[in-house]
Amino acid sequence: MRYSRRMDGLPPYLFAEIERKIAEKRKQGVDVISLGIGDPDTPTPAHIVEEMQRQVADPANHQYPTNRGTDEFRKAVADFYRQRFGVELDPETEVFPLLGAKEAIAHICFNFLDEGDLCLSADPGYPVYTSGPILAGGEPYPLPLLPEQGFKPDLDGIPEDVLERSRMLFCNYPNNPTGAVLEQGDDFFERLAAFGREHDIAIIHDNAYSEITFDGYVAPSYLETPGAREAGIELFSLSKTYNMTGWRIGAVVGNADIIAKYWTLKSNMDSGMFSALQRTAAFALSGSQECVREMCEIYSRRRDLVVDTLRDIGIEVTPPKATIYIWIRVPEGYTSNSFADMVLDKCGVVVPPGSGYGPSGEGFVRISLTAPDERISEALERIRDNL
Repeated sequence: MRYSRRMDGLPPYLFAEIERKIAEKRKQGVDVISLGIGDPDTPTPAHIVEEMQRQVADPANHQYPTNRGTDEFRKAVADFYRQRFGVELDPETEVFPLLGAKEAIAHICFNFLDEGDLCLSADPGYPVYTSGPILAGGEPYPLPLLPEQGFKPDLDGIPEDVLERSRMLFCNYPNNPTGAVLEQGDDFFERLAAFGREHDIAIIHDNAYSEITFDGYVAPSYLETPGAREAGIELFSLSKTYNMTGWRIGAVVGNADIIAKYWTLKSNMDSGMFSALQRTAAFALSGSQECVREMCEIYSRRRDLVVDTLRDIGIEVTPPKATIYIWIRVPEGYTSNSFADMVLDKCGVVVPPGSGYGPSGEGFVRISLTAPDERISEALERIRDNL
């Protein structure tokens, strides 16, 4: 078989490799505890499941959906953004449904990149920030996120020749994998929007974790910033907010021209999203948010458990104010990969190496809080016994 050249440049997907390693260990009879993939271990809230059951039973939802999204869903997203972020969106032109944010991250690259074009991608960052540009025929250019810079890219340090070839930029705050947040008064989004407008670079902000926050922290939307809409879009996902990772639903919001182009792309690639799912998502966004607050309490408790235990072991870590991850510097004498391999081989615990998220992730591993408290405790005790 002859495959496209772009497949040659595509690395194995980090989480697919993690799943392979887990399966291999379990075949060997190892009781593997995975603190790897950020997939909530608790079910989707019952009231959302019940609404989906009602919608699935409605024959009105059994035909092809409208490709641009149901009126109910687009309006619910616009209402949510107004109430939560104070951002006014036109549901007709500035909201569009996504089959999960991952799909959009990959596909939006086709709207901006031709051969030789660059995508500025957060490093470390969600792996699709680099694989998406490769699939579209472009090239990812890493923007280092360093601890001493608060895990924010140095926009002023990007070489001029790189800027001339760059067409888009991926970032996300609250940040995966580092857990970094933008504190009140931080002007990063303002500088980011000005950067995009000045250099004609589309800003793609991945807003997957804005609702998973702790200690009173309230995450902003990129679109709250004056001028942000002129420079780009934001991807909002229901996956982590409502424990709906398997449902695959989110929305792109912001710049109407970008969304119109994305609609053209999508209408040539798929036939839209199941209307029952869109109407259920509208129900989740419009109803009580108590379930979200309850999940934040669970993750906050687990975060404290991990931080306290690691400190007791002798690993210093800063408690994140958001996301479902803890970014940990590996002990002296280890690389990201060697520590992850040791933890898997000796402890039966899966933690992704930081280098899997980009070169600047070297020296770190990421722990996910999406396992029951007792399994997290057991995993940490196994690590303690082998350090």
